[in-house]
Amino acid sequence: MKFSIVDVFSQGKYTGNQLAVFKEAGHLSTEEMQKIAKEINFSETTFILSNEPTEKGYPVRIFTPNEEVPFAGHPTLGTAFVIQQDYLNGEEKDILLHFKAGTIPVTYNAKEKLFWMKQNQPTFGKVLDSKIAADVLGLAVEEIDHRFPVQDVSTGLPAIIVPLVSLEAVRKAKVNLLKYNQLIQTTEGKTLFVFSKETYDSMHDINARDFAHYYGIPEDAATGSSNGCLASYLVHHNYFNKHAISVKVEQGYEIGRPSLLHLNASQTSDGIDVYVGGQVEKVAKGKWG
Repeated sequence: MKFSIVDVFSQGKYTGNQLAVFKEAGHLSTEEMQKIAKEINFSETTFILSNEPTEKGYPVRIFTPNEEVPFAGHPTLGTAFVIQQDYLNGEEKDILLHFKAGTIPVTYNAKEKLFWMKQNQPTFGKVLDSKIAADVLGLAVEEIDHRFPVQDVSTGLPAIIVPLVSLEAVRKAKVNLLKYNQLIQTTEGKTLFVFSKETYDSMHDINARDFAHYYGIPEDAATGSSNGCLASYLVHHNYFNKHAISVKVEQGYEIGRPSLLHLNASQTSDGIDVYVGGQVEKVAKGKWG
């Protein structure tokens, strides 16, 4: 099989979140895909089942080192990049990807060099006790921003959104695995996504970290799905005192993989429209086996 390695939400090669994309992989069993994803050991690996799209789009499956997931953000953009480059000869066309969570459209803006995905309408789940969240993250309860809730949110893959008061609090966060495993028994989201308005780069709007031990990812460099949840959360709770936002989120700085995600979201009569964008950088191509 042919495969590619790309960096998604990158700020140049060897930044952003790594992704392996396998092409024409429909002959593989679920077990084989899982073993390959474990061997690669990136936060996610994708498998394009066919080089021909159905009416729902190109069929794609996504695996973390531990299990298959119905949707994830950086695999969406990275897989769309490989399809654009290898199947569509680099043309600026809209691309439909079909995952277990549904069909996700991806567009490419050549001027900005950004790939954009439109995520599913968000759902807002239970509000969690901020003291419990602080305890899991090894923080003082005062380091949670109590103006806003700790909440389960989903645009396809649920995440627990945790607002913090400062960049220092974001940097200090360290997951207590015993308490984390107890918490996620009671939540839809298995990922803890912490953020603050203080940033390393003054050109950015938010700094964030994503902890996903449940999926075999102690910390993710750039998380498109969780950032889609964040975008929904920011609009829903009027975080910036706006019903429409366009913000830049820096992630991965604490683990040496600086990443940049672009979020656009707006309140509509039907809900919240959420778009997540970023750059994709080609790193390598090869043959497997």
